[in-house]
Amino acid sequence: MNAISRRIFVAALPLMAVSLASAARAQGNSPVSAGVTLFQNVRIFDGKSGSLSAPSSVLIKGNVFERISTAPIDAEPGMTVIAGGGRTLMPGLIDAHWHAMLIRPNPAQAIVGDVGYNNIAASVEATDTLMRGFTTVRDVGGPVFGLKTAIDTGLIAGPRIYPSGAFITVTSGHGDFRQLSELPRTIGGMLGRMEQIGGSMVADSPDEVRVRVREQLMQGASQIKLTAGGGVSSPFSPIDVSTFTEAELRAAVEAAENWGTYVTVHAFTPAAIQRAIAAGVRCIEHGFLMDETTAKLIAEKDVWLSLQPLPEELRQGFPVGSVQRAKADEVWPGIAATYELAKKYKIKTAWGTDVLFSQALAQQQGAILASLVRWYSAAESLAMATGTNAELLALSGKRNPYPGKLGVVEQGALADLLLVDGNPLENINLIADPAKNFKVIMKDGRVYKNTL
Repeated sequence: MNAISRRIFVAALPLMAVSLASAARAQGNSPVSAGVTLFQNVRIFDGKSGSLSAPSSVLIKGNVFERISTAPIDAEPGMTVIAGGGRTLMPGLIDAHWHAMLIRPNPAQAIVGDVGYNNIAASVEATDTLMRGFTTVRDVGGPVFGLKTAIDTGLIAGPRIYPSGAFITVTSGHGDFRQLSELPRTIGGMLGRMEQIGGSMVADSPDEVRVRVREQLMQGASQIKLTAGGGVSSPFSPIDVSTFTEAELRAAVEAAENWGTYVTVHAFTPAAIQRAIAAGVRCIEHGFLMDETTAKLIAEKDVWLSLQPLPEELRQGFPVGSVQRAKADEVWPGIAATYELAKKYKIKTAWGTDVLFSQALAQQQGAILASLVRWYSAAESLAMATGTNAELLALSGKRNPYPGKLGVVEQGALADLLLVDGNPLENINLIADPAKNFKVIMKDGRVYKNTL
């Protein structure tokens, strides 16, 4: 192929991608047309209120809520009619801290394992995630762009994904999974394995940070994730360490804001959190070692706090005597204290799970949500995992891959919903057994489960 032919071929690649996607849809790989669906005799949790509605009818046309009425809505020819029987209709659940590519594999498989296997495992897990009632996830680190495309084009069933792409770290930061034998790092030299597969990217200067942020945005990131402090699962990343400098963090914020979106950071300690806020970061992930001064700052600056009620099984999954277990033992006691601070200072709080390397824990996704009742009412917990999480997703502005309103049951919103056998505002543990209690699961106006 000569130089001219090469240029023509490269220029044609985007058009080829569009053509291939169109061909896939023509062959039936896209979801079946949503059509018109009428739910009769349901009580609605709208994603915001503290109580259920009176018995209502809900009409979905295409992929949006067309009409919601306490008066009967007449069925018409061609409608799919679902008799709710007084059950609860509520928004699909949203997990604001998910790693779709890092659930099924163990750490070694994720880092050096076969990419093809990992992608297949992630696709199976994505379908299971949707069948647990999670119609949307905010993916905060991992090579998830291909999985998202497969879901969005209907090749596989799965949740909506708000992707961060590779999480961006520093040398020896949380997410740098290289071994000591791979050092020293040559600037501009060979990429590490996690960098090659798009899991994480190492950046050690403001200029490198800008490049890595822009690469994720180029691939379709809806928000950017940096690791501003040490982490539990990374072998060479002490918990107390602050990683990026303020100038490096500010470079990421500037690059993201130029694209109309925001930066979120992994951070545990007051120093890491305060530096990130000074740089303009809009959301803190975890924050489990924060103090009262830091909590006040988060509230004053109107920064989001993305919290996770991490289950004890996750801590116990790290081998006794390992560096990771020692770090987990340091972090876990701060979870309850951080929730108390979030409530005390009325911090904008999102909910997620942060499940890693465990299919068994992923199956407890709903139970982890239900565990929020240690600090919140059932209604507050469910609102956090629906309407409130959707407000965080909306920070992505025009980088939002799914324009429209999520997390609520209201006219004009996108039709992601669950029909629950019972009242989860009275018994939130219904959420913990989706196979039994979720009678209907709908995403984007399409029914993926209906056992009625």
